[in-house]
Amino acid sequence: MTSTHGEKGLALREAVAVDAPAVIALWQAVGLTRPWNDPTDDFHRALAAADAAILILAAADAVVASVMVGYDGHRGWIYYLAVAPAYRRQGHGGALMAAAETWLRQRGAPKLQLMVREDNEEALAFYETLGLERQKVVTLGRFLKG
Repeated sequence: MTSTHGEKGLALREAVAVDAPAVIALWQAVGLTRPWNDPTDDFHRALAAADAAILILAAADAVVASVMVGYDGHRGWIYYLAVAPAYRRQGHGGALMAAAETWLRQRGAPKLQLMVREDNEEALAFYETLGLERQKVVTLGRFLKG
């Protein structure tokens, strides 16, 4: 998958291992990382998984946006949607979401889900403009690392 997006000639493609430093720096720059999740591990796990990918928009010299997408056989999941501040409000987030949805449809996923921290009103508003709805679900979890 490689295509161009927007007037700035950004390439839409799947990330590869050499993209890790740029993608992780983007995630950190926009505040998506947390101390309890190692973004390097997350990046490489996604690349190694058969049912996951990281889609990026890249300029000639920089990764300007990314989204991690995965399919668990029951539903599709979206993680780490990030757009560099200088590239926001230009349709890049929506373009990546559309690409992630296409990726999931190609694999037969009947549903898409994502998690947003409840205090992230900007992200919640963005996803709602794309037609995603808040669902009556409580997320439970446990760390498996010792």
